[in-house]
Amino acid sequence: MTTPISMLAIDLAKGSFQVCAIGPDGAVLYNRVLSRTRLATLLAEQAACVVAMEACATSHHWGRVAQSYGQEVRLVPAAYVKPFVKRQKNDKADAEAIAEAASRPTMRFVAVKSAETQGRASPIGLEPMAP
Repeated sequence: MTTPISMLAIDLAKGSFQVCAIGPDGAVLYNRVLSRTRLATLLAEQAACVVAMEACATSHHWGRVAQSYGQEVRLVPAAYVKPFVKRQKNDKADAEAIAEAASRPTMRFVAVKSAETQGRASPIGLEPMAP
């Protein structure tokens, strides 16, 4: 029997992602690198759990993907994650810090933006300013 995963903490990057899986007791089950396609597959196949990420533009996209599969998404502001990095800054340590920050009962989270809301905030597509 495998241990159920209660949280997936994801450190986002361009091509590969560091995923730290946390069990119900708070123990790290694994902390490994996954490709984009493997991450999408994991989110689809994973039983409902918390998916935590550092809040950034890309996290809103992945948050919408996770929500479409029934996951609870927690986007943690970067400033709130930084104090939880226990050793030198690297993707593995960052993923663990995201998990630690997201598990705090008093932590504040950023709401996942819809594609439309996120698109309206983007400077791309705005009319150039008149001289």
